[in-house]
Amino acid sequence: MARALLLIDIQNGFCPGGNLPVAGGDEVVPVANALMASGRYDLVIASQDWHPPGHGSFASSHPGKTPFEMGELSGKPQMLWPDHCIQGTRDAAFHPDLDVGSVDHVQRKGQNRAVDSYSAFRDNDQAARTGLADYMKAKDVSEVDICGLATDYCVKFSALDAVEMLPGVKVRFIEDASRGIDPEGIKAAIAEMREKGVEIVRSADILR
Repeated sequence: MARALLLIDIQNGFCPGGNLPVAGGDEVVPVANALMASGRYDLVIASQDWHPPGHGSFASSHPGKTPFEMGELSGKPQMLWPDHCIQGTRDAAFHPDLDVGSVDHVQRKGQNRAVDSYSAFRDNDQAARTGLADYMKAKDVSEVDICGLATDYCVKFSALDAVEMLPGVKVRFIEDASRGIDPEGIKAAIAEMREKGVEIVRSADILR
């Protein structure tokens, strides 16, 4: 049985100076590095937002719309974002201080122009899976700790999908190794994760 660390979208685009920065996003990097260096994980996975140019979640793809407005994508409500994490750009690269040499597997997501993908496990319409759940099952993962960016979006949806798609696996959210966009959204996300069976921990609980 393996214990896994799942790092969500610790990319330049979500850190200060990126196209969709999360306040304090870069502060998760040293915590993530310490977790990877702890020797407590058999498997380290990093998800990577990897959008094609002109992705449907970009406000620029919707004439007259601006970032952070609600719009529509494939007939469903969609928060419209600034162009971010476009494939092959610096914005999409992992933060330069992240110890990517300790990452065993990179799971890319958000590559379908017609649907957004917050979760590392599947697209938002829940129709297309990334293959991460099957990968983790093949590695006999029994516990997964999840952290990264942003708590109220990609981290939350990844944690909730881990609970649903990896039955019997213990799922924990590492609060201080994550940052979110909206303070109220962060509180609501943590409450929802806890309600669905995700254990809320801090890195000190793991590293002590």
